[in-house]
Amino acid sequence: MPGAFAVCRLDPSEAVPGWVAGSRLASITRTPEELSLVCAEERVPEDVRCERGWRCLVVQGPLPLTMTGVLESLARPLAEAGVSIFALSTFDTDHLLVQAAQLAKAVAALRAAGHAVGTAADHPGRPGGG
Repeated sequence: MPGAFAVCRLDPSEAVPGWVAGSRLASITRTPEELSLVCAEERVPEDVRCERGWRCLVVQGPLPLTMTGVLESLARPLAEAGVSIFALSTFDTDHLLVQAAQLAKAVAALRAAGHAVGTAADHPGRPGGG
């Protein structure tokens, strides 16, 4: 998926901020300890506690919810290559966020493990690329 993303942490009592809306990828997770947000980096105000510079790899889906081992098959070669991930799952598929500085290393590790990895340019018909 093109563009950079941020992983943000807010107080669990805060309302979901309006700046998350309109992001090409947005994830909102609330627990008793935090409000965790993932969205396009350019939408996040400078004063928000976050980690910036993430890139997103999208697993081609939809995947049945009964399918097992998908994340493990991706996470293992990345871990072995020393690439940290932030994983998100949706009803249809999985998304792996990796730091931009490790994107090429992540792609190489996934390809070496037998995964087909394309780029947004490889999927012009899909919104947001591949």
